[in-house]
Amino acid sequence: MGLSRLAALHGVATSYSPSPDVTVSVPDDTVIAVLAALGVDAGTPADVRKCLAAAESRSRLLPPTVVVWAGEPLPPALAGLPPGSTVTVEPEPSDLPGHPAGRPPAPLSMRSRAAAPAEPVAPGEPAPEAVPAPEAAPAPGAAPAWWISPPPGVHRIHVRTPDNRRATATLVAAPPRLPQPPEGTHGFLVQLYSLLSARSWGMGDLGDLADLAAWAGRSVGSGFVQVNPLHAAVPGKPTDPSPYRPSSRRFPDPVHLHVESIPEYGHVRDRAALDDLRQDAAALSEAVLNKGALIDRDAVWELKRQALELVAQVPLTPGRRADYCDFLAEQGQALEDHALWCALAEVHGPDWHTWPEALRAPRSPGTARARSELLDRVDFHCRLAWLTAGQLAAAQRAAEDAGMGVGIVHDLAVGVHPAGADTWSQQEAFAHGMSVGAPPDAFNARGQDWGLPPWRPDVLAATGYAAYRGLLRGLLAHAGALRIDHVMGLFRLWWVPEGRPPTDGTYVAYDAEAMLAVLVLEAHRAGTSVVGEDLGTVAPGVREALARRGVLGTSVLWFERDWEGDGRPLAPEEWRRDCLATATTHDLPSTAARLTGDHVTLRHRLGLLTRSLEEELTADLTDTAEWLALLARLRMLPEGDGDEEAAVRAVHRFLRRTPARMTGVWLPDTVGDRRPQNLPGTWDQYPNWRLPIADPEGHPVTLEEITASPRLHGLMEVLRPRKPHTAPPGERRP
Repeated sequence: MGLSRLAALHGVATSYSPSPDVTVSVPDDTVIAVLAALGVDAGTPADVRKCLAAAESRSRLLPPTVVVWAGEPLPPALAGLPPGSTVTVEPEPSDLPGHPAGRPPAPLSMRSRAAAPAEPVAPGEPAPEAVPAPEAAPAPGAAPAWWISPPPGVHRIHVRTPDNRRATATLVAAPPRLPQPPEGTHGFLVQLYSLLSARSWGMGDLGDLADLAAWAGRSVGSGFVQVNPLHAAVPGKPTDPSPYRPSSRRFPDPVHLHVESIPEYGHVRDRAALDDLRQDAAALSEAVLNKGALIDRDAVWELKRQALELVAQVPLTPGRRADYCDFLAEQGQALEDHALWCALAEVHGPDWHTWPEALRAPRSPGTARARSELLDRVDFHCRLAWLTAGQLAAAQRAAEDAGMGVGIVHDLAVGVHPAGADTWSQQEAFAHGMSVGAPPDAFNARGQDWGLPPWRPDVLAATGYAAYRGLLRGLLAHAGALRIDHVMGLFRLWWVPEGRPPTDGTYVAYDAEAMLAVLVLEAHRAGTSVVGEDLGTVAPGVREALARRGVLGTSVLWFERDWEGDGRPLAPEEWRRDCLATATTHDLPSTAARLTGDHVTLRHRLGLLTRSLEEELTADLTDTAEWLALLARLRMLPEGDGDEEAAVRAVHRFLRRTPARMTGVWLPDTVGDRRPQNLPGTWDQYPNWRLPIADPEGHPVTLEEITASPRLHGLMEVLRPRKPHTAPPGERRP
């Protein structure tokens, strides 16, 4: 009983429900291990009693972080302050990105209960007493009369009660909703590395992304291009190819740079060395495009690194130098730490846990000495981050110039590699010895362990969500929208203690109000929309909370059925409006593979089926036949059965008929690619994250070939908005 109470106080679940009628108890050992990762010793009954008594005796006037939404009632933490309390809001500095320029606003002072607003006070001066006002209940949905709404931002709030108790907390003041994308916009979904152009160095790059966006906006009327996470990877041989297990989510990976677009490239003196590198890069691309080779990220990076070393020797012009200095000042300590980790990884290897003891902490004296000794390498990695940010900005400008209403949709992975830069530089923020995953469910009885250490919710709250804010600000700087992988993680995550199976994990809660408020605030400042990947098991109320704040969901055609009724496919008008509607994702079969059953035979070949091949094929055929029958009834498949291209068009014709705000087209679907980019449940059995986009026969196709494909243009015709009929003079419209 005591352990359960202690766990509840720290947001640790002691049971969970994989289905509405089933409740599973979490092993006590798991609860104790998770509490230990949160700094709570519950190893013995005596420890539990001691921690419980300490936790229940603590009385806080305010939690570490308080959220207020513009135009909405105050949270209980503020509305319930003792009458007569003085509340002072210290606005955030005006030099932060997104904050209006000019003199920092003065602190706002007010008194709780029914009091008239106080006059602003100058910094450093005592707050004047608020003038009492007649007692009056606030209007429904309104803040109390004493409250003075601060501008959107992350402020400090100070409270003093009449009996002289004091408290200080972070105050997140957020707009009520996110910006929304244009109605009915469509665009492409692509794994950038898989999109090779004739000029690529063995994998797709930011130059290819800008080119795709410019073409898609102008030629087929697309409103966005969504890409995989471009986060910095953990270096190694081989590098983990998954974009969803990065070293850092805060900074992009320079492997995505288009080297020739860097202004200093044209001024490199050693042209022979550059020519040799370009020839080697052409050979890499040739091997991928025409010789059946897989995308080799390590080989690509080795060539680009050598080229970038040469480029870095070219002095920056005064204007470029000023821009670089501004970038360094804006990114601050976070960039310096990231660049230092990169420099140290070159010397000591990519896992900081194996470094010399003196270097395992970012603020140690030994690390300070290394920072000085490796100054040139630190500057090199800082410059790479600057160059990459510049090309990300150029890609978004290309999208906007092409008329895209959204532009580039970036992707935020759910976590980071345990040995990477983020876990080294922000060690106190992570729950070490824990991994994020998923509990057992109907699709995976063993659960999942993703190998990603989670953020500690208590540290996030205590620091005003600084790491989370910095992460979002960096990602949104050059984005038209942001996709959040496993968006349910804003509410809770499944923690798995190290060395235990995923079945022995438990849920740990996060302050969803604070996580959402920071997200809405940063996206509002950047003017961007947000799409949440909310597929799979979703706790009650989560989708409603996300929708209230304007976070779009993700709806994949094959999963959109009346699960609470007869289980049949949902008609297009029954789909939700606030979502990105697609036929597939990077973790699912392509549409052609789904229609033909190729994905079942692939999984059978790899030993991934839980039933016989015949049973799986029968179930898959039944599922597909139901959808094709619905498409036929809706007259979206005039060509009839047996025409794969027509069926792919019909699927997207259906998606376009739904009320979804955004419709996404998996770029490999436009040329009939049958291979998934990632096959969950495999590691070296399948070339995850290393395949170029290919035609139905598996032959790779370039960006130039994709954009010229008759199959693509036939598919995109069904997504073009219908032009209103204009009657000739004298003719009445029906």
